Amino acid sequence: MLPPVLSTVLVVGDVMLDEYLIGRATRLSREAPVPVLERTRRHVVPGGAANPAVNIVRLGGQAVAVGVIGNDPAGRELEATLLAAGVDTEGLIVDPSRPTTTKTRILAEGSFVHGQHLARIDHVDRRPLDVEVEGALAERLSRLVPGAGAILISNYRNGVVTDELIQRCLALRARHALPLLVDSQGGLGRFQGFDVVKCNRAEAEAELGEPLRPAGDGRAAQLAALRARCRAGAVVVTLGEEGIAWLDRQGYGECPPQRRATVFDVTGAGDTVMAVLTLAFLAGLPLARACWLANVAAGLVLQVLGNYAPTRAELVAHAASHAAEESYPP
Repeated sequence: MLPPVLSTVLVVGDVMLDEYLIGRATRLSREAPVPVLERTRRHVVPGGAANPAVNIVRLGGQAVAVGVIGNDPAGRELEATLLAAGVDTEGLIVDPSRPTTTKTRILAEGSFVHGQHLARIDHVDRRPLDVEVEGALAERLSRLVPGAGAILISNYRNGVVTDELIQRCLALRARHALPLLVDSQGGLGRFQGFDVVKCNRAEAEAELGEPLRPAGDGRAAQLAALRARCRAGAVVVTLGEEGIAWLDRQGYGECPPQRRATVFDVTGAGDTVMAVLTLAFLAGLPLARACWLANVAAGLVLQVLGNYAPTRAELVAHAASHAAEESYPP
């Protein structure tokens, strides 16, 4: 199981607010062939790079969110939701020139168990950070590092994870001997020398310029090419319904999802995988066991609508129910 981890993780990246507007469909609109929803409720949760920070806390760790928000109601609401979840917000920088990234999902509820997802509206500014804001973020990160045990970069490609910020993280890693991990969302070549680099199947295939081969048919060589491209200690590739594959200095491995369950929503599963990998790395677990635990945790997330961060107790119970399976690593 995942041992307790007392070190703080600095989660750096594109923090967002995930907003859910939920209503009951009453009729079709006369203005267009769309349902008219009478709003019944609204709720918000931390999204983007804020989500792995929440996951780390729910799994028993400590996290500081390091990113940029706007001087707007969404930014204040995001900060409040992070604080309520137990995440330290000292690393948030306010940039009045850009909005807080917000993803608004519109759902219709009815007789079905989960809401019907009708639309998503993103309020986002993808410009790279202004030099002044980038400098302030780097300075804040440098101030927070002495109290941290690891740096996790969560890259959602919204302009916060610049090349300069990556280099600052590498320099801090070298100076303070911190593990450095990244959920890359592709572009693996930007993350040279990281301890762990994660991507999904589509991102790996884009990087390789070819489809991932079937298990046991050259896939290990493809992950070796990915690892060489970014000179990482380990690469981890999430494979959707096929599970997860990894390669580190000890070799190649993979495991399928445990006990396939009905998938209601894939939102946030990758963030949960990254949070588990980070805590497992800090605890000194072998990558095989870390990936197995990450798979189990992701299975919990897939069964819940929207961003969901499983608790440590949930992961312990769910992992125990799978421990007798052949896929459980030594």
